[in-house]
Amino acid sequence: MPTPLHTPRVNNNDDTVRLVKLLVKAGDAVRAGQLVAEVETDKANFTVESDRDGYVLAVEKALNDTIDVGSVLLWLGATADEAVPAFAAVGAPVESTTSTAPPTLKAAQLLAQHGLSASEVPASTGRLTVADVEAYLAAHPGNLANLQGSSITPNEPNASSPAIAAGSSEPLSPEERGMLRTVLWQRDEAVPGYVELAYDAKAWEQASTDYQKRERLLLSPLLALMAHRLARVAAQNRRLNSTIVAERRHAYSSVNLGFTIQSDTTLYLAVVQNAAALGCREFIERLGQLQRGALAHALRAADLTGATVSFSSMARWNVSRHVPVLPPHTAIIVAHAMSRDGIGTLGATYDHRVLTGYDALAALRAISTPEETI
Repeated sequence: MPTPLHTPRVNNNDDTVRLVKLLVKAGDAVRAGQLVAEVETDKANFTVESDRDGYVLAVEKALNDTIDVGSVLLWLGATADEAVPAFAAVGAPVESTTSTAPPTLKAAQLLAQHGLSASEVPASTGRLTVADVEAYLAAHPGNLANLQGSSITPNEPNASSPAIAAGSSEPLSPEERGMLRTVLWQRDEAVPGYVELAYDAKAWEQASTDYQKRERLLLSPLLALMAHRLARVAAQNRRLNSTIVAERRHAYSSVNLGFTIQSDTTLYLAVVQNAAALGCREFIERLGQLQRGALAHALRAADLTGATVSFSSMARWNVSRHVPVLPPHTAIIVAHAMSRDGIGTLGATYDHRVLTGYDALAALRAISTPEETI
């Protein structure tokens, strides 16, 4: 029986990806785990693997197409002569229905921006996407009237902007586009605040040294232990592990810990999935794998997807203070800096729509003290 291979979600914030490379064609035999395509997001390029052995019956998407997450990328069969279902033929119209599943995060934000409800907009698949909302707006231009007189206006050239000096233009790399998107999200969506406190760095350094000796680790686990502490604190306070979607608080079901890693000139936000459920040793090992992958520029899509809280340190560069930018759709990122004379600094950039300064400060106080059980 033919089975579909769907376009994967490689970033929580992307409802579409661009198909930049096809590695198979109709009639090819593939094995489970074999690379079949490459897609591009705002952050990076990622490969798509076959989830089973079989034969490629049909490729539904064309090279360089922008395609919806969750759409059928290609069809696989047990034999090369199986027929692709008639309703899935390339170019066949898709019947629109009202979606019963929650809209994607970006679709929910666009609905709220235009004063629409999910029930008003037909969905082309089982879940309402940004493409569905944009198609509805294009067919119902009257909805754009809601923007008149509001603070949300179409982007227009600023007549007072200074002229750009002569020079050359070049495209941004996927990582640079990801950074741009992060910065624009903090500017346009979040209401960032920042708090910091001094803490007893000696207590953490001693706890880290004791753990390193006990577990016979080659490298200091200090930053990993502090990041794991953040994950556990976020699991205890769901406000830390949430965001705002369509004027409602969206609490994430698991704590996915984002950890910044600088590799050459590239800054990655690697993600330890379900971090609060991991023990210290398991968390340290998983984070170590991500760090090695980042240094080799070999991180996978799942390694960069879905951070719900984040931790960043610039202590290795002797930085005594830094104010990080919030990753999209998160409420807090904790900043660790170098200690001086046994006194360290922890800071937090937080989304004031979700948290108060007191909430962020309370989180820092909890993180500033190592758990007795590590």
